[in-house]
Amino acid sequence: METFFLLVHLPMCCKTNRPRSRMKIKCGCSIHRLRHMCFLFLVSLLATCFLKLVYLKVTVGESIYIDSHGVTGRLPGIHSHTYDVNCTAIYELDPVEIGKALEIKQKVLVPVDDESTVSLTSDCPAFMKTRHYNGVLISELEHNFPLAYSLVVHKNAPMVERILHAIYAPQNIYCIHYDQKSSPAFIKAMENLARCVPSVFIASKLESVKYAHVSRLNADLNCLSDLLRSEVKWKYVINLCGQDFPLKSNNELVRELRQLNGSNMLESSRPSELKKQRFNFHHELKTVPHEYHSIPVKTAIAKDVPPHGIMVFIGSAYFVLSRQFVNYISSSKVAMDFLAWSADTYSPDEHFWATLVRMPGVPGHIARSEPDITDLKSKTRLVKWSYLEGHLYPPCTGTHVRSVCIYGAAELRWLLNDGHWFANKFDPKVDPILISCLEEKLMELRHYDA
Repeated sequence: METFFLLVHLPMCCKTNRPRSRMKIKCGCSIHRLRHMCFLFLVSLLATCFLKLVYLKVTVGESIYIDSHGVTGRLPGIHSHTYDVNCTAIYELDPVEIGKALEIKQKVLVPVDDESTVSLTSDCPAFMKTRHYNGVLISELEHNFPLAYSLVVHKNAPMVERILHAIYAPQNIYCIHYDQKSSPAFIKAMENLARCVPSVFIASKLESVKYAHVSRLNADLNCLSDLLRSEVKWKYVINLCGQDFPLKSNNELVRELRQLNGSNMLESSRPSELKKQRFNFHHELKTVPHEYHSIPVKTAIAKDVPPHGIMVFIGSAYFVLSRQFVNYISSSKVAMDFLAWSADTYSPDEHFWATLVRMPGVPGHIARSEPDITDLKSKTRLVKWSYLEGHLYPPCTGTHVRSVCIYGAAELRWLLNDGHWFANKFDPKVDPILISCLEEKLMELRHYDA
């Protein structure tokens, strides 16, 4: 623990006839009373601090796995500091606890290591017991309303496991699609998770995913195909990436999904002229000086109009789709033709689902005449854009990557109360406290719901 010192300036209570040049700083007239007062003050201060330091322990610097349930790995030779943080106080925006979270965030954190998850999952019975996967309690309502998940991930195995742990319920089913380019340690960690945790499996067909490329869309489609063939008769499917996190318990989510009555939840808006260039022109995958190495680049070649008179809408890659909808498009020639047409567009996953849900006749379809469904109306994902902060939502307290906020602990209350089902982006290297507090709050809800 770090030690904090408080300097207290007290007024002098005595007089002295000594010259100032020879005077020592001490109180002679009431020294015992002052000492007694100082002692009582310090005892009271320490008692107050002790009452605030409760519940959540986070090891920073030496930790490679930051978790609220006591699973902590360490890297040798690196000094660590242990902090106690009260998540309830952070939720209540207590300035002392927010200050602690900010201090932790400013520390240099060791990046999480995929090998830690490989080690953690090497012994399945021990892993399941340590992480309490076998002890998840569910209601009859949840049992009768299973969900499916498509997790398209490529790095940070400890974070993927924490996402899985947060959304896990034994009646649900989970497809993990890892990138063929992922590190051997990450791949091994994902395979171990699928081996250890019931109802978790690896997609039967894996893609080498490129940024904004059709391969990202195909990864989800591969999982959807496997999920339809599974024995679990899930009601809705939800796709997640490695920087998402749930904001609702499984019970809360099931209750809200039941109210959809078979309709779908996703963004679907009319494209601007600028966005139309993403699918009105042929794009070629090229190697560029970019963090993703290769991305689709627009050419001067105009594309043909979409097949079957399809009107293109745009949205995001994230969806919550009914089983009936997924089953319909899996055998729809219109959907397959539209997928083939979208293969040479930029980020087709951001218009494919948004367009298909507007097609007449699809289960739970949204009429083309209906107003735009923006990210604020769709509950699928809460994303905070830098250029809208201060207008549509409060400022980011974490940091930004490509104009998207990576959330900080001070946003805990806003995240949980906004009404969305999931949020993006989270990163334990940016703010470990927020993720741990979300885990704690979701665990509380899980026990309350059961």
